[in-house]
Parts: sequence; C-alpha cells; structure tokens
Amino acid sequence: MPRTDKQICIPPELPDLLKQFTKAAIRSQPQDLIQWAADYFGTMSRGEIPPVGERSERVALSNWAELTPELLKILHSRVGGRLIVHAGELAQMWKVLNLPADLFNSVMNVGRFTEEIEWLKFLALACSSLGVTIAKTLKIVCEVLSSDHDSGPPRIPFSTFQFLYTYIAEVDGEISASHVSRMLNYIEQEVIGPDGLIKVNDFTQNPRVRLE
Repeated sequence: MPRTDKQICIPPELPDLLKQFTKAAIRSQPQDLIQWAADYFGTMSRGEIPPVGERSERVALSNWAELTPELLKILHSRVGGRLIVHAGELAQMWKVLNLPADLFNSVMNVGRFTEEIEWLKFLALACSSLGVTIAKTLKIVCEVLSSDHDSGPPRIPFSTFQFLYTYIAEVDGEISASHVSRMLNYIEQEVIGPDGLIKVNDFTQNPRVRLE
C-alpha cells in the first residue's frame, strides 16, 4: 500500500459534538438508534433542537396509541389552519399524541414529503390508513375537517373535497383522471347547494356517485 505524508485533520469541534451526541443518546434510550441519530443530526443541521428526551418521557412500543379520527382531529387543530407545516414540527406533534413512528414514516414515504409538508395531503394519506376505500377515506377526512358541532352530517367546502379526491385518486393510481373528472362534475352540478359545501351523505349514499 502506498504511503502518504498527508495528515488527517480532525475538526476541533468533533470531540465535543460526539460527546453531546452520546449523552443525548443515553438520556433518550432510542429504540432505533440509527434512525434517532439521523433525526438528531438532521435537526441540528437545520438549527433546531435535537430530539432528546428524559427516560421518563420515553414511550414503550406497546403503549403506542392507535390512530383514530379523533386523534387526527386533535392533530388538525394543532396545525392551526396552516396549509404548510414543517416536517420536524409535525413529527413532534405526532409523537406527543403517542402515535406510531412507523406509520408517520410510511405516510411521509408514500407522499414523498420533504421538509415542507402540505398538511391536507398528509392528512388525506393518514386517513387512508383507516379507510379501506377511497369513499371511506374521504368520509374520515370530512369528519376531521368539519367544524360543524350539531348532529348533522360533517360538511366541508367542495373545493377542499375536490382537491382531496383528486390527490387520493392520483396516489392510488388505479382510478382514471376521466372518472375523477366525471364524478366531480356531477357532484358540483347536481349535488352541491348554494352554500358550496359537500356533506358526507352526498358521496356515501348517492348511488350515482362512485368514487372508486
């Protein structure tokens, strides 16, 4: 092997950086050290606070909460009406609600989200993990987004429904764009009233509306 006189330079900040990382890892006791390390250095590179938790704050895998429409509604309220939310912030909200990290990562992968996440798209994909069909997924999304507090069926603006249906169908990949267009045109022309809102019953109980 050829010899070289070139010296290896160790960055002066490296020892302290590794020391702080080791202490943080010991405090947090992550289940997946490699993923936790990636999150740790990723947040530091963005100038954010690393994901360090005390032992008392750790959540056992058996204690993960099951995703429900009610928890998604809480998450939606914490997003606070924003259209875009930062990935690190959303991951922290998800963690606070005790929701499974693998499900969060799955939604991120399916949606090909990066640092800036379109909240409605993320929400739609999260709801799709609960809904067997597209109609069921959209029903759950409506329940999460609806601000109605009476006993009537949940309602959302048709423009929001149009955006969500188009996106979910696109991700699904098995529904033609022409079918989506026909269904949306029919709903807009024949179903939606002057208030511009669509009710869950409008697409779950109308035999002429087939979203699949």
